[in-house]
Amino acid sequence: MVSRMHLSPPDVGQMEISAVVAALESGWVAPAGPEIALFETEIAACADRPHGVALSSGTAALHLGLLALGVRAGDEVVVPTLTFGATAFAVKYLGAEPLFVDCEPDVWSLDVQLLRGLLEQRSTEGRLPAAVVGVDLFGRTCDYDALEQVCAEYGVPLVLDSAEALGGSFGSAPAGSRGRFAIFSFNGNKIITTSGGGALVTDDAEMASRVRKWASQSRESLPWYEHEEIGFNYRMSNVLAALGRAQLARLPEIIQRRRHIRDRYAGVLQDVPGVTVMGDPPWGRSNGWLTTVTLDNDRYPAAAERVRKALDAEDIEARPIWKPMHRQPVFAQAQAALSGVADRAFRDGLCLPSGTGMSDADIERVLSVVVDELT
Repeated sequence: MVSRMHLSPPDVGQMEISAVVAALESGWVAPAGPEIALFETEIAACADRPHGVALSSGTAALHLGLLALGVRAGDEVVVPTLTFGATAFAVKYLGAEPLFVDCEPDVWSLDVQLLRGLLEQRSTEGRLPAAVVGVDLFGRTCDYDALEQVCAEYGVPLVLDSAEALGGSFGSAPAGSRGRFAIFSFNGNKIITTSGGGALVTDDAEMASRVRKWASQSRESLPWYEHEEIGFNYRMSNVLAALGRAQLARLPEIIQRRRHIRDRYAGVLQDVPGVTVMGDPPWGRSNGWLTTVTLDNDRYPAAAERVRKALDAEDIEARPIWKPMHRQPVFAQAQAALSGVADRAFRDGLCLPSGTGMSDADIERVLSVVVDELT
């Protein structure tokens, strides 16, 4: 019996098991411990940043980063409409409002021209947003240079949701290296995992210190429990940091395999008319986290859902591209600057299985279903 093929399952082996066992045997089973500081140093170095804070999730990292940036209730924060809900949820945690902006068609990066028009309008009205969140989608960085330029013109801070892009690059700069801060996710389906977890990386030592304190329930350095601010239980544990360090040591090989999987898909699907495998952005290199394809709706009406169902019938998981935030019931009343690109990506796009542990035979199994459904 063939077991179900999942979209992006975690890939852990003996190295990770040994690291977790060593952390347990060290006696540092409680949340604090030496592995955390080491992991923070290593993850910050991956983004060419001096400071990192290991947290319970990427969502927690974005929440506290925006709080440290000064985002408050009633503010607006620009968020790409094509993203996972957590990007916008973190804004709502602060009582602020997400202002959704569509993406450009080639890489699905935040549309800089739409952003510029929005910031010009808000500037005229005297109510610029408190921040712009750029999202590095499916392992590809957004256009850091263009976003930084337009944000600088209007004096609006840029931050990066790099949850999916660890190990990717913008030119020679690593993912997460720009903006006031960036965040990564180590959820079970990400390029590396700590089971659950995330990190904030920044050049700002004070921001890192504040986020670290808030994440530890805002405890003051006193023998008793004293709190001058509201805190959060957002710190990563020592055991999970040990797992993360082992995974991080394998990141280059994981990226190599994920890109190989994408290239194998592309090598076959490039010969199927109307099918596009999303590759590297023109400004950098993807980490290959998830292979995403688009299917020409004129040639193959409603094909993405048909292919997904055909794969599911063969016990293979595939998923649509993110449903845009402006289409989510929870954000039905939110303001948005739209071009229709995100809606088309949701209609025509599909994420194919991309787990590091996939064999070449697994890839061929997926391809066989996709090609049979379209030809």
